Amino acid sequence: MTRRVAIIGGGISGLSAAYYLDRARCEGADLRYELFESSPRLGGVMWTERVEGCLIEAGPDSFLSEKQSAAVLCRDLGIADQLVGSNDNQRKTYILVKGRLVPMPDGLMFMVPTKLMPTLTTPLFSTTTKLRMAKEFFAKPMRREEDESAAAFVERHFGPEVVDRLADPLLSGVYGGDAARLSVRAVLPRFLDMEAKYGSLSRAMLAAMKNRPAPVAGRNGAPPPIFTSMSDGMQQLVDAVVAQLPPEALHTDSVVRGVARDSGEWRVVSEESTRNFDCVIIATPAYAAGALLRDVRPELSVLLEQIAYSSSVTVALGYEAADFDGKVNGNRPDGFGFLVPRVEGKRLLACTFVHNKFPHRAPPDKFLLRVFLGGSRDEAALDLSDEQILRTVRDDLYSILKLTTEPAFMRVYRWRRSMAQYEVGHLARVAEINRLRSDLPGLSLIGNAYSGIGVPDCIRMGMDAAAEAVKSL
Repeated sequence: MTRRVAIIGGGISGLSAAYYLDRARCEGADLRYELFESSPRLGGVMWTERVEGCLIEAGPDSFLSEKQSAAVLCRDLGIADQLVGSNDNQRKTYILVKGRLVPMPDGLMFMVPTKLMPTLTTPLFSTTTKLRMAKEFFAKPMRREEDESAAAFVERHFGPEVVDRLADPLLSGVYGGDAARLSVRAVLPRFLDMEAKYGSLSRAMLAAMKNRPAPVAGRNGAPPPIFTSMSDGMQQLVDAVVAQLPPEALHTDSVVRGVARDSGEWRVVSEESTRNFDCVIIATPAYAAGALLRDVRPELSVLLEQIAYSSSVTVALGYEAADFDGKVNGNRPDGFGFLVPRVEGKRLLACTFVHNKFPHRAPPDKFLLRVFLGGSRDEAALDLSDEQILRTVRDDLYSILKLTTEPAFMRVYRWRRSMAQYEVGHLARVAEINRLRSDLPGLSLIGNAYSGIGVPDCIRMGMDAAAEAVKSL
């Protein structure tokens, strides 16, 4: 009998599940699937636009190269030759400290110092913090059973200044969240392992650097890039997936109102129809999944709806390079961009110098900046008008870069409740979600709410959900 699979949600998680189900079908698996997406377009936050010769990313602009699932999908799609790496020759990140942009010192691995002289001479940290970092080198191994916040963990090792100037802005840039609420077990698990084995994170990082195998060189013999993207933007990956799926299986503008369990089958109620399936893959935000499952398993629904989300605003600004008058410490901006600690009192969270990070995204005569607002501490930014957002961005860029040039164009993108927050206790909550889900045969829950927020994580979950559905045949 043909196995019927419903996929609810058409972001990259749901699309990945659909693609690998379709591959299994083409290879002889007796299954049929349908994907339901409530919005008019597929791809979720992965959305690329072209404006005046510039490639603008409304959502994620790349993925970590070391996570292989995205590259595997590209190879399977036949578009691996379209992968492009970040321009790591320009890889420098600044931190705003007392109104001045300070480069992160050489040898700083995320927030862990591994080189003595750059750490001693950087103006990023006070003398007190530098002494604290030196003392941390002699910390003894320890293992804590209870979860704690990332901020508390970092403060135990390096002090509050490192939390304010590094941990909080770095984690805000990745998760759009608050280091004082994010779970160290969920967002920094490798640091916990280092603490348990070595005590000192610095000593552990040096040992890891000494023992790690040499990186596999890229095409030109250089080390692989930190970030990877697509030559025509991240939506190119979405478009490549959609092009290989049968159009009749993809339903956009199709709102699913609920799911129900009936005689071993799953009933999916959409605005257009009510149909039964053997498996359901829910690839929506956790709060939406909770609403769908409210009548199926109330306790599972409650846990899903407890996962917090933050919102963000992404603003792309294009400038004529000849007229751009912004400066970083007196020079034209170099590096990948800058982060703004909350203690600096700005609304801006970060800024990427896109033309440096991915030069192919802007012509030589254009500068392309991408700035971020919102996050868990500033949900109100989503309700600002475009004019208010532009005024805020102008004011902060003038304050930080002394930039007075008017942009040639601007695009504003609002992503409401789009980023899951892995708050303290997250792993225990997800474990309980998985336990309850295992009592509901044929149900998969995927997306950035569970075991990774990046594009490769979402693709991996889509792959796994498809494999689980095929295995149940």
